[in-house]
Amino acid sequence: MSVSMQELTSVALVRAWRRGLAPEVTVGLVPTMGALHAGHLALVARARQECDLVVASIFVNPLQFSSAADVGRYPRTLERDLTLLREAGCAAVFLPTADDLYPDGFATSIDVGPLTEPLEGSSRPGHFRGVATVVTKLFSIVQSQRAYFGQKDAQQLRVVTHLVADLNLPLTIVGVPTVRDADGVALSSRNALLTPTERTAARCVIAALRAAAAAWAASERDPQHLRDAMQRAVAQEPLATLDYASIADANTLSEQHALLAADARALASIAVQIGSVRLIDNLVLGTNDADPLQATL
Repeated sequence: MSVSMQELTSVALVRAWRRGLAPEVTVGLVPTMGALHAGHLALVARARQECDLVVASIFVNPLQFSSAADVGRYPRTLERDLTLLREAGCAAVFLPTADDLYPDGFATSIDVGPLTEPLEGSSRPGHFRGVATVVTKLFSIVQSQRAYFGQKDAQQLRVVTHLVADLNLPLTIVGVPTVRDADGVALSSRNALLTPTERTAARCVIAALRAAAAAWAASERDPQHLRDAMQRAVAQEPLATLDYASIADANTLSEQHALLAADARALASIAVQIGSVRLIDNLVLGTNDADPLQATL
């Protein structure tokens, strides 16, 4: 159902809106870079369940990209995004500009340390510094009691949770399960950049995770054997180039090499390049979560 939604285009407007709320009103923040899909809307839905009001942000953060060209290629669908957020029940949307968040002379950054170094951090130097910096600014500006992030970006979720704990920020980070398309491929804004042939090839990513999950279910606990199963699945797709296939500790994100305990929790994650698009996905092995092999749409 469509509701009235305020479009707040500056830090000053967000702060004025926030000051106008009664102290007991709980606010949930859903940070996004736009090009919204059902995964983002799942974050909004969870926030609406747990908070009085939901604020989404749409900002393509230049600090977390490796180049200006990559920033420019990121899909932008603002009018559609605003319609989706309004229909999802957001009370407000924050639409800052880069000049507003990073004015002349801006020089401060947030480094969360070892959690940012493996996986995406190894492939994309500086990425998590950009993520940590922008979310810290958003938390400060919006002053929500809760903020919502998707499990698809598992390392980002872990980094932001650690950041909030380290800095004693007064909010709770909530992780929301990955939303998948009918064939199991995780929803991502970057999927829109795939050609139809490349979108079919993207199934190799979930195939790799399914291979790891099947091996785990068959009591395989050798991390290298689990990585090999993922690598073999990707190798069957000629359009795909594997960046990494990882079996890491679910908390520290450190790569695992010794035989895992029967009751261990391991993060199986993968990054694959298909055409000009880089896709990531993951699942946690050793949990009682819903069957990771099943799609959610």
